[in-house]
Amino acid sequence: MTALTLTPAERKAHRSDAHHLEPVVMIGNDGLTPAVVKEVDKALNSHGLIKVRVFSDDRAAREALLADLATRLGAAPVQHIGKLLVLWRPLPPREKLERATDRQPGPRVVKLVSFSKSGNHRATVKKVEVFGNERVTPGGTIKRAKRRLASVKKKAGD
Repeated sequence: MTALTLTPAERKAHRSDAHHLEPVVMIGNDGLTPAVVKEVDKALNSHGLIKVRVFSDDRAAREALLADLATRLGAAPVQHIGKLLVLWRPLPPREKLERATDRQPGPRVVKLVSFSKSGNHRATVKKVEVFGNERVTPGGTIKRAKRRLASVKKKAGD
């Protein structure tokens, strides 16, 4: 694969997006092993924009590492600052999961967890069946859904 090329404006935008990121992959004394390349590829597939930390004092070796990673994985080298390398590759399109057609409306079982007021006891778990017209409040109580109120103006207009 060949490395992607970015315009200066795109590179600037990716640099600012990567500022707050933590390094996802770290490259040690062994250098660019197949396991490291695989991890960088997985990280690019899931995040798109990643930082890689290289534990090497040789700047030329780090630049060669960045170029090699970019060409192997079809990514764009965004930045090389200190011992950090920033790579970007567009995220692959995600497959949509089809909903199960056998799913029917009806009662469902919900777990209600209430934690103890003192931190010394276990939380109590209670399983409750909730029907379609009911909801669970943040406090853990079950309420029936209220009928939707129609506007007074709409009623007068009809």
